[in-house]
Amino acid sequence: MSRGGGVPAEALLDLRWRLDELSPREHGRRALVEGTAELFGVSRATVYRALAGQLRPRGLRRADRGEPRKIPRAELERYCELVAALKIRTSNLKGRRLSTARCISLLEEHGVETPDGLVRATKAFCTRRR
Repeated sequence: MSRGGGVPAEALLDLRWRLDELSPREHGRRALVEGTAELFGVSRATVYRALAGQLRPRGLRRADRGEPRKIPRAELERYCELVAALKIRTSNLKGRRLSTARCISLLEEHGVETPDGLVRATKAFCTRRR
């Protein structure tokens, strides 16, 4: 997996080893970086950026972990409440009720009448995890 725009991780690792063998002020360092940049068709700055990013620690989780991506949390919770209410409202004496997928499709196709008015979800806005 490459971490720098078009420069493979193996090439960056090899370049890092070669640069570590040279002193920090040696002129050959620039030639190595320029050669790598030319080989992969990127700028010298891109190679330096990729080298710097190689040692930077990365988070294990996304920054927006636990947050809905498609709709705001309040709206998602409202839809979940409506689906739960539909499931409770449609249960019969034997305990059978509509499936979650059917409740979501009813919410999308026809909407649900609430004290606040008709609530209808847009198509593919609510999906059931598979």
